[in-house]
Amino acid sequence: MRVLVAGGAGFIGSHYVRELVSGGYPAFAGAEVTVLDKLTYAGDLANLEPVAGRFAFVHGDVCNGELLAHLVPGHDVVINFAAESHVDRSIASAGEFVRTNVQGVQALMQACLDAGTPRIVQVSTDEVYGSIDTGSWDEDAPLAPNSPYSAAKAGGDMIARAYARTHGLPVSITRCGNNYGPYQFPEKVIPLFATNLMDGRTVPLYGDGGNVRDWIHVADHCRGIQLVAERADRAEPGEVFHIAGTAELTNLELTRRLLDALGAGWDRVERVADRKGHDRRYSLDDAKLRGLGYAPTIGFEEGLAATVRWYEENRDWWEPLKKRAEDAR
Repeated sequence: MRVLVAGGAGFIGSHYVRELVSGGYPAFAGAEVTVLDKLTYAGDLANLEPVAGRFAFVHGDVCNGELLAHLVPGHDVVINFAAESHVDRSIASAGEFVRTNVQGVQALMQACLDAGTPRIVQVSTDEVYGSIDTGSWDEDAPLAPNSPYSAAKAGGDMIARAYARTHGLPVSITRCGNNYGPYQFPEKVIPLFATNLMDGRTVPLYGDGGNVRDWIHVADHCRGIQLVAERADRAEPGEVFHIAGTAELTNLELTRRLLDALGAGWDRVERVADRKGHDRRYSLDDAKLRGLGYAPTIGFEEGLAATVRWYEENRDWWEPLKKRAEDAR
């Protein structure tokens, strides 16, 4: 079996690759793995250092149709993690989000169609649904994205669905809540807050802190993706699967837990103006995937404590990234 992982040097993609090549997914044991990554600011081969030499790496752009036409054939499974994913960056400059998250999906779906790829997974987000006051979205909920990031992800999902419905392309779409864990780029809230607190800095809390997110450890998310990948050739083309988290928290509650974990007080919290178009609450119903045997295994308290420890023990990974980002401002 040969598996192509697009965006495999990013946060979630690199976790999937590390687990895959280490034998963590028995159904794909012994698979030959190819990682395609453009290595933008959030994609880093250092994320794959623990499994260096155990996969083939291609430095390239998921939007490059000519490259994909040569690369995709011969792979039995294609999983697309490649995406621009930071909402604040999308508000400031949306063009690259549309290019990667929409055009990149189209280029990849076309290459898979031309190659006759038997299993494809498009990795997406709960943000495509917009905001929900109560209850949870199921897989039939209408898309109503509110940020340029989520709109671009919704566009990519619709492209994948169109290839499925028009051509019968065997692509499944997964949607998940907020991820956390080791190797997450330190612009995202948990690593940003944790590393700022470690350095004696303040942390920025948007608005009233009442925005609600559903948190899932990256390991659980990737196990859900793997389950979908294992059955993608038996799913309805274009079928959507939700992967829900283990903790629904307001940003205020999340901040309190991070302050407690780092022994810091509320004097380290800086209230800042709310993000434009800030969605109030996300929540997914993942009964369908649970019916196939999925269940998260990492509780939030356990996962958050382990994540904070990882950042405490791996300054050599995140300090250069933060410095590079600050120097670029």
